[in-house]
Amino acid sequence: MNLLEKALFYFQNQLPFVLYAKPDDVVLQGVFQKNDALHVFENQNGFVFAGFYNTTNVVFPLTDSEVFQEEMIFNIEAQTFNVEHTSDENAQKSFENLVQKAVSEIENGTFQKVVVSRKIEISQSVDVIKSYQKLLKTYPTAFRYLWYHPQVGLWMGATPEQLTKINNHTFETVSLAGTQVISENVIWQEKEIEEHQLVTDYIKNSTENLVENIQISKAYTQKAGNVVHLKSDISGKLKSDISENDLINALHPTSAVCGMPLHIARNFILENEKYNRKYYSGFLGEFRMQEQTNLFVNLRCCEIENDLITIYVGCGITKDSQAEKEFIETENKAKTILSVLIPI
Repeated sequence: MNLLEKALFYFQNQLPFVLYAKPDDVVLQGVFQKNDALHVFENQNGFVFAGFYNTTNVVFPLTDSEVFQEEMIFNIEAQTFNVEHTSDENAQKSFENLVQKAVSEIENGTFQKVVVSRKIEISQSVDVIKSYQKLLKTYPTAFRYLWYHPQVGLWMGATPEQLTKINNHTFETVSLAGTQVISENVIWQEKEIEEHQLVTDYIKNSTENLVENIQISKAYTQKAGNVVHLKSDISGKLKSDISENDLINALHPTSAVCGMPLHIARNFILENEKYNRKYYSGFLGEFRMQEQTNLFVNLRCCEIENDLITIYVGCGITKDSQAEKEFIETENKAKTILSVLIPI
């Protein structure tokens, strides 16, 4: 039984599992929990799935799970049809009003930046395993996962953003912000450059008491599906008295998914988004597996429940943001998931 077949068996029998592939890797990995217990994450070694805020963080502990890996083999035929999505005028107006309110708060000095989001709900049944195969094949540079727990639900995504990688007290992370549709000649505007710099500064300031020898690369363009972002690589060494969790708590949520100052921006989100992000913009991945921690921010993701697909999308708001352009950006980001969903 290959991993895709094993995942389908677990899903049909309501048992927890995750399939995942790391960026630029052709190896598919799977963690299959031996029972249907819900394990709250409390630093156990295993695969962690954590929410944005005030959500039950779940782990599939290594002590209660089987771990497998195999080389990816794709057996899906080219699909000529996708799940359809038409923009909703009320949803657009509501989101644009949210963006305008955020810009007003920035102009008033409440915060420097905030990341606002929305969800897109589509009534459609999809073939989960075939859709995940298509996602694996379509986005080779992303962290691609399919995660399920009967008490939480089924999530799938292809995220371009690493939260952190920690190995032997050396850590890596990224600053990722600014978005535009991919083109031959990518030119970054001042708004996008400023947004990226805010994220970079936030990470540097949040970690400066925890790390030493921090290094930050120059910004470069990173492709992520049908869009591109500005990205910088950041690395350093944890101080001897600092734990992995200290760094994770300092980084999450990053200003790339929340804003800055953190608490004021998060309060704005909680009061104004009018929906629960759940695990969108949380983090997931290996916690002390194979002698390292390797975590990613949960972006470009969806939740699948029977015949309802919920796609989560957001964008960073600064003083120069324009409401209509930000809505279009969320529509473009939604295509990452829409393009791989295969209807039943």
